[in-house]
Amino acid sequence: MAHRTARASYEQLTRRLNKFPVGAAPSELFYDILAMLFTEREARLVAQLPIAPFKAADAARAWGTGAAEAERELEVLVGRSLLIDTCFDGVRRYFLPPPMAGFFEFSLMRSDGHLDKQALAELFHRYMNAEDEFVRELYEGETQLGRALVHEPALTIDDELHVLDYERASTIIGDAHHLAVGLCYCRHKMEHVGKACDAPLELCLSLNDAAETLIRQGIVRAIEPAEGLDLLAEAYEHDLVQFAENVRRGVNFICNCCRCCCETMIAARRFAVLRPVHTTRFMPVVTEQTCNGCGLCTERCPVEAIRQELPGVAPTVDRTVCIGCGVCSRACRRRAIVLAVRPERIITPLDSAHRTVVMAIERGKLQNLIFSEQGLASHRALAAVLGVVLRLPPVKQVMASEQIKSRYLEGLLARHRYW
Repeated sequence: MAHRTARASYEQLTRRLNKFPVGAAPSELFYDILAMLFTEREARLVAQLPIAPFKAADAARAWGTGAAEAERELEVLVGRSLLIDTCFDGVRRYFLPPPMAGFFEFSLMRSDGHLDKQALAELFHRYMNAEDEFVRELYEGETQLGRALVHEPALTIDDELHVLDYERASTIIGDAHHLAVGLCYCRHKMEHVGKACDAPLELCLSLNDAAETLIRQGIVRAIEPAEGLDLLAEAYEHDLVQFAENVRRGVNFICNCCRCCCETMIAARRFAVLRPVHTTRFMPVVTEQTCNGCGLCTERCPVEAIRQELPGVAPTVDRTVCIGCGVCSRACRRRAIVLAVRPERIITPLDSAHRTVVMAIERGKLQNLIFSEQGLASHRALAAVLGVVLRLPPVKQVMASEQIKSRYLEGLLARHRYW
């Protein structure tokens, strides 16, 4: 547990984590979690790292050490999945992931024994269920990290016309340039606290760039698309919900979530007003003349959006809670539940960079992506952020301009609108 005299290092690291759009609420429980993952010295070092992906030379400059020494420090952290490394344009870069989705999950997805996973799982469970602040801050914006995918076996031929490729788990798996499977963080955590269900444990899919990195780090195992589709079919048979990264291009994860263990499904029930999960474009409609009121759909709904007032009476659907997964439709033995297209448009960010910038704007943290206490960001990072801002709707552009308070950005936006 975090000693009182070491708390300052973990407070410093927490402030650094909270510069990113997805951070973590400070608390004694969170400091205890950090103390299990980082030494006091490591916490101080990591707190000084840039927000944008950086090279070993950037870390050396921040730490006041030589490049070789900095690289050794970084490799130790990468080896424990506290930092992510990747190669871009032939240059190796590092990145400090957020707690979720990030080093919280990686710590329990690893199969090595350097951590007391029982103690860590108990801390995670208490932090995310006994303290509301972390979950509330995690889902405070309009744009979220993840989105539900429709339960494909529930689709009819007519439904197929309305489903785009990036909304299908099967297509996302088939198109991935790297694919891997690992332990489900949520069910693994619940197993350690004695509350696991009988859903398969090895069913967390990593894709594309994330899969390439996590395979190299030994957190997940590489699989072929055929096995990925088999795992997806297994998830369907257990009525698991597909929860994917909220992007159209370069999806990095697909979780197969149960209603009892998954933190996102639990959050959707506890904090429905925050809309922690982006919905699919579908919602279920109950045909009262066909329904016999058996209540099976009510039992299967992962977010308690289907409610039955009396036994034998057709249930109602709360569209403000429903995530449109379609599990209820497939569960209905009388086919009394069909999927209808929602009238409102569901907007999914183009890629991770687009989503990160939008989330930063909504959470008042855009300036952290461009400037940081560690120094000015690179021209590449600045150009990437401004490029996304210029493609945003006018309301989001105004929000971005107010946060940055830059006459340069104001002029750039004005010229962009004029053209």
